[in-house]
Amino acid sequence: MATGLDAEGRAWVERTLASLTLREKAGQLVFPWVGGEYAAEDSPEMDRLLEWVEREGIGGIVISVGLPHSYAAKLNAVQRRAKVPLLVTTDMESGPGMRLGGGYTLPHLLPLGGGTSFPPVMALGAIGDTALAYEVGRVTAREARAVGVHLNFAPVLDVNSNPLNPIINTRSFGEDPRAVARLATAFLRGEHAGGLMAAGKHFPGHGDTEADTHIGVAAIRADRARLDSVELVPFRAAVAAGVDGMMAAHISVTGVEGPDAPPASLSRRFATDVLRGEMGFGGLVISDAMDMGAIVGRYGRTEPLLMALEAGIDLLLQPLDAREAVDALVAGVESGRISQARLDASVRRILEAKARAGLHRSATADLESVDDVVGTRAHRQLAQTVAERSITLARDERGSVPMAPGARVLSITYADAVDLTAGRWFDRELTRLGHTVGSFRVDPQTPPETYARILALADSADVIVASAYVQPREHAGTVGARGGFPQFVQALATRGDRVVAVSFGSPYVISAYPTAPAYLLAWGGAEVSQRAAARALAGQAAITGRLPVTIPTPDLPRGTGLTREVRR
Repeated sequence: MATGLDAEGRAWVERTLASLTLREKAGQLVFPWVGGEYAAEDSPEMDRLLEWVEREGIGGIVISVGLPHSYAAKLNAVQRRAKVPLLVTTDMESGPGMRLGGGYTLPHLLPLGGGTSFPPVMALGAIGDTALAYEVGRVTAREARAVGVHLNFAPVLDVNSNPLNPIINTRSFGEDPRAVARLATAFLRGEHAGGLMAAGKHFPGHGDTEADTHIGVAAIRADRARLDSVELVPFRAAVAAGVDGMMAAHISVTGVEGPDAPPASLSRRFATDVLRGEMGFGGLVISDAMDMGAIVGRYGRTEPLLMALEAGIDLLLQPLDAREAVDALVAGVESGRISQARLDASVRRILEAKARAGLHRSATADLESVDDVVGTRAHRQLAQTVAERSITLARDERGSVPMAPGARVLSITYADAVDLTAGRWFDRELTRLGHTVGSFRVDPQTPPETYARILALADSADVIVASAYVQPREHAGTVGARGGFPQFVQALATRGDRVVAVSFGSPYVISAYPTAPAYLLAWGGAEVSQRAAARALAGQAAITGRLPVTIPTPDLPRGTGLTREVRR
């Protein structure tokens, strides 16, 4: 905020604002999507990006997946060509690894390395340690700043109170508003300590919805009293903690604004009256991606851009076309629909954010220092600590966890066919720890005869581990195990086998096979979580996690968690 700027920064903001033409001001609000992969200086992709920067005067970008050096080199190249430094934003809500690498070469699945991969933040909810949440935020910040990123769309402030939610799920810290507030603000403080600006999301709360806004409009049916006591609690805490931005969601709050309610991202009541007026937020109000189905399908290509500005949005993420977006904003001002003062207010806030990031002094990353910061041993050790401490044993009716030393394991991995690394590190770690492992891979299209063949092998195993890699993914519309896998796990449980169901993702997946006698949760499918789950099952790591959500079927309330010590 402007009060946090020194005299030099404030002078730069006002001098820059006064120098911009109407079109350049409009461009400052537009933040298109850019891939983070390598691009040559004369590649078509770089030509397009430089056209946005030089001709349209965009205010910044939303950068996606790439490797650390390709990130920094690409960002440096465009920063050197920008009249006004670009504010670089990204989504590292669960840590650097989700954007800076985590990729593999085909067909041999050789890891490409990159940023530190952490489990989803619900793993932090299972641990409940604010000091650990702070450290994850700080490490995320250090790695993001090292490659030229200034603003992270995190922490997630949603309270995941609806098990049917298809898109939030493990992206939330949990279902208790106060616990979410504590952990999210600790993560936020860590980001600030590492020099990164933070934008909370998805205002006014995406946790109690049953639709994916990438596909269509989601609705919150809660009334204002419920919002105040549940959904808005973490957002108020984040404002009090000095969050820099707030992302307004494409969610209609029908319980407050009626059945024809606009999305919060287009609602003046929520984007301005509640967020700025009632909550006293003075930072950037950011739209969720403006190319989502929830917006384009209902309002068209450019009309929602003007509606968002009228509602109080400052920063427009991912319009369908950057030039078209700038044209629409210019036309909105020239027609008198958007006042010059309204446009200037948003441009000023964006320039203030750039000054707080120090972009008026230097806008490029130091390529020589990337290797000293990104994916270091200390950061990887932190990720391992988070993964191991988050492992949660919600049920163990037959005393199957930990497994006996040297136990013969039948390991069945359920995942979508595109998830090439599901089970890879888990089975390897069990083998390394002395177990004989028979590995099978199934997916939603696996035929019944395949399950029958696997079932015939069950008698030769001491323990059967049924692992599900079911995680919230945009455009999927659901988070659950499909095909014949749930019936297969139920059949194993009915036979009385020593079955351990493991979730490398959604905690609610056990609702599809509620009679499974043992249930272990690892929260995510990254290598660090797969290895942690294997070590816990083998008795080589303690199990101390607690459910941060309630699983209604079977009845596993929040706080459930069995403790296991390391086998001596």
